[in-house]
Amino acid sequence: MSDEIELDQAEAQALAMRACLNAGANPESARSLVAATLSAARFGPATLGFPHMLDYLNSFREGRINGDPAPDLTRPFPAFLASDADGGIAQLGFDLAFGDFVDTARDLGIAILTQTNSYTTGELGYYVRRLAAEGLVGLAATNANAMVVTRPGGPAVYSTNPLAFGFPLGDGVPPLVIDQSSSATAFVNIVAAAAEGRPIPEGWAVDADGRETHNAEEALEGALLPFGGRKGANVALLVEMLSAGLTGGPWSLDVPDFRSGNASPAVGLTVIAIMPGTAGEGRIARARDHARRLQEYGVYIPGVERTDVARAFSKLLKMPRGVYDAVFAFASGSETAA
Repeated sequence: MSDEIELDQAEAQALAMRACLNAGANPESARSLVAATLSAARFGPATLGFPHMLDYLNSFREGRINGDPAPDLTRPFPAFLASDADGGIAQLGFDLAFGDFVDTARDLGIAILTQTNSYTTGELGYYVRRLAAEGLVGLAATNANAMVVTRPGGPAVYSTNPLAFGFPLGDGVPPLVIDQSSSATAFVNIVAAAAEGRPIPEGWAVDADGRETHNAEEALEGALLPFGGRKGANVALLVEMLSAGLTGGPWSLDVPDFRSGNASPAVGLTVIAIMPGTAGEGRIARARDHARRLQEYGVYIPGVERTDVARAFSKLLKMPRGVYDAVFAFASGSETAA
């Protein structure tokens, strides 16, 4: 028996919609989450697609996500939009603000969207990829509950605190998308390694006593390490200020665990959209030419090199059998509350 299940786009979308609705999401939340999940499955790390969707489904069921939120959008400054997600998913608040956000960036050259009081954001590259599809440069930052130490033996003070950047490269060409955590790896990679019984590389995590470990189960009881030591910790602090400091959301030290309990993480998200010059300046074409030039030098261009847009939208989506079974349980109504 295969360890993976393959579904076409329509099958995967229908399954995910049923699962979200049965878990307690309203139709608007379900549509936003399914769109982001399918995008991550097509373009992002596989762990941030359907495997991470299970965190959302469990959180709808267990009360960490408001399944019927009413996000509120205000404009404190001409180029500054502020959203309160009302305890719902970050993707819904972003979707509801998206039109105004894009229009503002096109009118003023730049726009900032902050959001607080949401569940964790999922794949952060999704937000800048959406902006790149509109011809906009994007930068995004978010936080979650503290799970990263600044050094072995120290206390967990930051989340993985990812930062994402997107630059459009023109029609028919995937955008450049950098999406990486300030920790040595994403938390979902530790979860996946633990579920599969795989060891983790040196420098990824520490155990509950602060000692570096290769054991993923021990890492789940301990904490993650920043990439590059102090430099990675500084990036984590930068993201903390952008995501919690600028939005007014909770610091990672004060965020409830997004995988247990019944309290919303209520975290912050900041997204910046920038016009890449005026229409006649050709900044996008210039960036595309430079990306190709870098590729000729053997440089890996994230978001571009591994992505064939047409194939991404037509290929079968794969998910581990255990993940499929869990999502199917929600979709069929057989999943029971914990």
